[in-house]
Amino acid sequence: MHFQEWLRSLRSSSGFKGSESEDFWSLLPSPPLSSFSLSSLSLSPSSLLGLGALASLTAYWLVTRPRPMRPPCDLQAQSVAVNGDPSCRRSALLQDDSLLEFYYDDTRTAYDMFQRGLRIAGNGPCLGFRKPGQPYQWISYTEVAQQAHILGSGLLAKGCQPNSQQFVGIFAQNRPEWIISELACYTYSMAVVPLYDTLGLEAMVHILNLAEISLVICDREEKAASLLENKEKGMIPNISCLVLFDDFSEALVERAEKCEVDVLKLEQLMVSRAEELGRQNLKDPVPPQPQDLAVVCFTSGTTGKPKGAMITHGNIASNTSSVIKILEVCLHFHLLEDVSISYLPLAHMFERMIQVSMFCHGARVGFYQGDISLLMDDIKTLKPTFFPVVPRLLNRIYDKILGSVTSPFRRALLHYAVRRKQAELSSGVVRNNSLWDKLVFNRIQSNLGGNLRFALTASAPISTTVLSFLRATLGCLIFEGYGQTECTAGCTFSMPGDWSTGHVGAPLPCAMVKLVDIPDMNYYAKNGEGEICIRGPSVFRGYLRDPERTAEALDSDGWLHSGDVGQWLPNGTLRIIDRKKHIFKLSQGEYIAPEKIENVYMRCVPVLQVFVHGDSLQSYLIGIVVPDPEVFVDWAKDRGFVGSHEELCQNPDVKNAVLEDMKAVGKEAGLKSFEQVKDLYLHPETFTVANGLLTPTLKSKRTDIRRVFQEQISSMYSKTPI
Repeated sequence: MHFQEWLRSLRSSSGFKGSESEDFWSLLPSPPLSSFSLSSLSLSPSSLLGLGALASLTAYWLVTRPRPMRPPCDLQAQSVAVNGDPSCRRSALLQDDSLLEFYYDDTRTAYDMFQRGLRIAGNGPCLGFRKPGQPYQWISYTEVAQQAHILGSGLLAKGCQPNSQQFVGIFAQNRPEWIISELACYTYSMAVVPLYDTLGLEAMVHILNLAEISLVICDREEKAASLLENKEKGMIPNISCLVLFDDFSEALVERAEKCEVDVLKLEQLMVSRAEELGRQNLKDPVPPQPQDLAVVCFTSGTTGKPKGAMITHGNIASNTSSVIKILEVCLHFHLLEDVSISYLPLAHMFERMIQVSMFCHGARVGFYQGDISLLMDDIKTLKPTFFPVVPRLLNRIYDKILGSVTSPFRRALLHYAVRRKQAELSSGVVRNNSLWDKLVFNRIQSNLGGNLRFALTASAPISTTVLSFLRATLGCLIFEGYGQTECTAGCTFSMPGDWSTGHVGAPLPCAMVKLVDIPDMNYYAKNGEGEICIRGPSVFRGYLRDPERTAEALDSDGWLHSGDVGQWLPNGTLRIIDRKKHIFKLSQGEYIAPEKIENVYMRCVPVLQVFVHGDSLQSYLIGIVVPDPEVFVDWAKDRGFVGSHEELCQNPDVKNAVLEDMKAVGKEAGLKSFEQVKDLYLHPETFTVANGLLTPTLKSKRTDIRRVFQEQISSMYSKTPI
């Protein structure tokens, strides 16, 4: 064989094309002659050693070179038109228009999915918890199943009925007992109604009475006491039993007795049942059917009373199965190796779907300590492989990374390394073992435990800049999903191998997604734009005892109307472009979608949160802006303004500088003149769930924000706009 032919054959055998292979092969010396035979060469021992080293290097590179992920479908055609209608689409992973109801034959309910994990893992770890400064302790799948069986039998002894019309409240933070209580209910076909602090008194009373809940499982005495207080006032007459995770005082018991309420500790109920019935004589499980209710998940909403979305076991099975089907090409659960960190509220379906997916494969779930300030320490200790996350947290991670790099050289190196990793991403390569990972990103990845394989972001839009940056720096798969409680969790999902940004993926295999005309906003399905509507086995049954609002959400053909505005992209993915709800007219007749404008202004460096307000009697918009406390002072200093965070918020010149920055970003993003705010108020305190200005899913409570800032709003509208 000729030497050049040997090189060409070796190069072609690598199967790798592109700049990296060219860089490698360019290191090889060119032969001085146009052609000669290897057999005619007279090689010295040192030359032979050199060729041997070269061959070894080549073999090592061929084995270890990064390989792009093989996507499960054509990334240029990720969804398929249904019946030839391009506005209505389903997943390209399906063989026909029959939507996916379950992935495994034996997993058609949430109860089935845990039982599958039990068969796989047995005595392997299932639920993890820790005390401050200590390692995680684990409860096995077998122990969880046994405890759930005993507890469920105990609930029956307290008068609960083994059917899906029996609602049991769970009023607690994320912890193992939450899951054991939920599984206890499912073991006997009972439905769970999650409760949470930030609902507020009026909403809590509304839920307990609407669902006619008699038994509530709580974590702490304080929560039980708040329920007793409402019982004493006659506001929740149905409550007759409270079961607590933690110890409680004798005073609580005496107080409960006066209003005829039993108070028990979870362990007490379980032990008494086991002793009374004997472990061999526990009540036989009454497993649920797919059509049975599993959860009534009350959405907090931004206005009005909470709505109880009725989610069935079939809804859960189809939604979870669809995610599993999409990820089967890249997510191989390894029993004792895979673990998720649980800190997002279990009262919402996003976290619940993640956990069901983990349990189905015998993987582990470790719970945070209940204090969000200790979350990073929990993550470092747990070393999760899966990280469910919301954009707000990803934004903080992004800001922390950039804020930690102060020298010009390090900043330049960081951005260069990010560009190199992003180049790999564009070719489908996702890894955390490149030279850049070892030199630049190792510490970043270590702060998240060092074992991350994949992350999922949902619940709100995420900046394309942040998403692309973190995909490079974290060196793991980061998927983006879109959905809402009413379709169980998700209806679209990123496709493995597609690491582009600016969209929320293609329809899940359990959902058809179509776009419907919104003439008032000039969106038409024929143009590939309109309100996002979803139909399929993951769409909820309706709102509990609320036919009027059910009819508003579900039309006669079973389509769920989301209120979001979407656009189909040429590759079959969906982009969220607007919001149908919360729109209003200005006095000149222009329609305004404030959330779209807020998402644009969030890109401004000094802006942490923004609320855009308009009035049909006014011709222009105004805004309430919360500056980012971590960057605002330095940002202002660079522009010649000195002072504390609070002082800068009161400085009119600083306000004008922020306003000009926002207008520049708005113009670059294509906002029309009437969509730009003309005045704003700088507020030093963050909008939070605790102060009532955010919902538990971190959406702005628009009515409450308007009420709180009514004085500032009136003041801005009383003067001529800037």
